Amino acid sequence: MDNEIKLTLEAEEPQAPALTLDPEEQAKETAAEPVVLDESSLTPEEQKVVSEFAEKIDITNSTLVLQYGSAAQKKIASFSDTALDKVRTKDLGEIGDEISSLVVQLKGFDIDEEEKKGIFGWFKNTGNKITAMKAKYDSAEVNVDKIAAALESHQVQLMKDVVMLDKLYEMNLNYHKELSMYIIAGKKKLKQERETTLVELQNKAKQSGLAEDAQAANDFGQLCDNFEKKLHDLELTRIVSVQMSPQIRLVQNNDKLMTEKIQSTLVNTIPLWKSQMVLALGVAHSAQAVKAQREVSDMTNELLKKNAEKLKMSTIETAKESERGVVDMETLRITNQSLIQTLDEVVKIQDEGRAKRRAAEEEIGKLEGELKQKLLDIHQ
Repeated sequence: MDNEIKLTLEAEEPQAPALTLDPEEQAKETAAEPVVLDESSLTPEEQKVVSEFAEKIDITNSTLVLQYGSAAQKKIASFSDTALDKVRTKDLGEIGDEISSLVVQLKGFDIDEEEKKGIFGWFKNTGNKITAMKAKYDSAEVNVDKIAAALESHQVQLMKDVVMLDKLYEMNLNYHKELSMYIIAGKKKLKQERETTLVELQNKAKQSGLAEDAQAANDFGQLCDNFEKKLHDLELTRIVSVQMSPQIRLVQNNDKLMTEKIQSTLVNTIPLWKSQMVLALGVAHSAQAVKAQREVSDMTNELLKKNAEKLKMSTIETAKESERGVVDMETLRITNQSLIQTLDEVVKIQDEGRAKRRAAEEEIGKLEGELKQKLLDIHQ
């Protein structure tokens, strides 16, 4: 046959058997019904190996019984430790922490800030806003790139682990098959010895009635029981191997799921975030330009309105002034009235002056006459 399977009765570890695995036979073993471990689960070639090996088993050899299948058991134990170490060395929680850190970085990019009132305050605030926006983007991009590199490294390691777990799975199946063959060969030999040698010794003891023949039959029966216990130990080891297969697949599937999650993050989340941030920066610049233009237009319109109002007032006042005479009629009326009043006052004053002068002349004449009379009176 192509793959020769070798079983050994020695304590030394045998060569790793290359067994042919039949998926249909595996399916039968994993069915819900109780599994019966017998030669029906083996291929014809494996049955031949088991039959030949069973003939070599000597259950009266205590050393052989003690070491029976121990090499396969050691392989299972060593394999279990190896698989456990592989699981321990992978910290999927670390990957989850890095993805969570990525989410924090993306959420930290907040482009909304409170704006100051007034056009100058707005220009200053908008400039600061976009500067801060770019600074946040640059900082976030650096951190995201670092996280992405770490995730890529984890992804590569997980992909290697998936391949490694495939190999471990195949090795486990190989060890499982080897143990099964040891057990089947041992059970076959045990059944044969109990049905032949043990029966012969018991019949001999019955026929002879000798104590030594009875002891021999009892001793051989004890040897059969000891060998059966050894086979039971192998069956316990075998069930460990059976349980290991789905455990390996569970770990492997977890690795695959995490690999796919990392892949989705690398090819979808991070590029989408970067493109959205670029769009956000572009929109911010456009919004800045639009709002600046709106502010300028509003200010221009306000200035035009104010200037138009001023021009209206100036034009009206100019028109009014241009239609006025050099001297207003009201002014002429006032000045004319004032002049008339002045003339009346002057005439009045002049009349009063003339009256006072006449009175003064009469008074002077009277005084002069009195003085002249006085002078005449003195010399009389």
